[in-house]
Amino acid sequence: MSNTASNRPELPPEIARRRTFAIISHPDAGKTTLTEKFLLYGGAIQMAGQVRAKGEARRTRSDFMKMEQDRGISVSASAMSFDFNNFRFNLVDTPGHSDFSEDTYRTLTAVDAAVMVIDGAKGVESQTQKLFEVCRLRDLPILTFCNKMDRESRDTFDIIDEIQENLAIDVTPASWPIGVGRDFIGCYDLLRDRLELMDRADRNKVAETVEISGLDDPKLAEHVPADLLEKFLEEVEMAKELLPQLDPQSVLEGHMTPIWFGSAINSFGVQELMHGIANYGPEPQVQTASPRKISPEEKKVAGFVFKVQANMDPKHRDRVAFVRMASGHFKRGMKLTHVRTKKPMAISNPVLFLASDRELAEEAWAGDIIGIPNHGQLRIGDTLTEGEAIRVTGIPSFAPELLQGVRAGDPMKAKHLEKALMQFAEEGAAKVFKPSIGSGFIVGVVGALQFEVLASRIELEYGLPVRFEASQFTSARWVSGDKAAVEKFADANKQHISYDHDGDIVYLTRLQWDIDRVGRNYPDVKLTATKEMMV
Repeated sequence: MSNTASNRPELPPEIARRRTFAIISHPDAGKTTLTEKFLLYGGAIQMAGQVRAKGEARRTRSDFMKMEQDRGISVSASAMSFDFNNFRFNLVDTPGHSDFSEDTYRTLTAVDAAVMVIDGAKGVESQTQKLFEVCRLRDLPILTFCNKMDRESRDTFDIIDEIQENLAIDVTPASWPIGVGRDFIGCYDLLRDRLELMDRADRNKVAETVEISGLDDPKLAEHVPADLLEKFLEEVEMAKELLPQLDPQSVLEGHMTPIWFGSAINSFGVQELMHGIANYGPEPQVQTASPRKISPEEKKVAGFVFKVQANMDPKHRDRVAFVRMASGHFKRGMKLTHVRTKKPMAISNPVLFLASDRELAEEAWAGDIIGIPNHGQLRIGDTLTEGEAIRVTGIPSFAPELLQGVRAGDPMKAKHLEKALMQFAEEGAAKVFKPSIGSGFIVGVVGALQFEVLASRIELEYGLPVRFEASQFTSARWVSGDKAAVEKFADANKQHISYDHDGDIVYLTRLQWDIDRVGRNYPDVKLTATKEMMV
């Protein structure tokens, strides 16, 4: 869909057919199941793996970490590319669990739109609301999928009202459910005047479609029981009067969200949503950077790292940097400049992801997400270009909300522990602080579950049992200001000072009082709770 409102030039067809989006939701709204079905319809997998099935079948394609497979939750964002009709979808699955929200925030800097998944019985939940706020800050277009309509769910108007009120966004129905819970038989596709009927017998079967010419078509009565039909026609009539019409431009500007209803586990409504992403989702967008913005149609290649995943394949100690291509046509083997170090890098084995499967990427266009295996040169926030010193901005790093000390079970392995911690710090999985006095490290995370994930990964990937212990500190702030003022401040507060893995000075605090005291006594020094990645 061309972006008519702007004066930007037409995008090359290869770039214009790209749709890069993330799926956001509260845990358990059915995000991973929906991802599975996208891959199924994109022809990427033959049979969708049930997240809750037994044994081997339970390993869904987008959850590759052992802990994710054991618990049935997604804890790290993964990227997948597949074709659908004439479009190329780049889908980034994000962790729904709030303990991993930082990974999600960063992922949202790398996509052009978001698909918000809502549970039909629960409506808008807290985590959905938080993630929605981040999308709002970035003016991301949002398409909504109301899942689990085959279970007892709330009234359709209630769900739409709740989205409009809680999220302050206009909602327009793209489909309308017929029946609810046990009586749910399908949806009416309002955009294409078609009746979609759900097959409960085969979960991987595409819904049966009945072409209908308008809502007064007598064919409707052949497929829909009389009581359901009457209620449905009444609701659609009301919806047409009360709810706004679909305005594609308003969707692209992030003021309106179209909503589709369905049941991902029954493969129902998923294809309609995919058509919606193709037709109403944005093409690759301009990226904010300094000293100038990067447009996707530029000939020269530029891309930025929004995520680093270590040890994706435990057999090889590898690290993969997830790179969002911002402009140009990348070809394998190209030499790109690593802007932070000003060194050239030959990208000889870039990969495309299909969940845990990867294949060599011979080429990539603006909008695509590729993985670059490396040994630690690439960090979150790095920009790669064809020579120009330009840096993509706005990738945040947040102050951790929980701090704990960490010790190796075997004191002789302290060096190994340091290596493992640095690896996770560069991956963005945790903040690691080295206090200026004493030995040992302090690890900071956003949510308690991250400590468990770290301990299990350090043991699995490095064969190193560790234990986390309480720390006297409760929060961390980055210190900035004039060099002399910062040094004077650091000297006077040695017991609070530590360094993050980039070597930046961090002030560890016990109470809000500590932070207020610094504000009073050191007006030249600034304490911040976020730092832009890798300045």
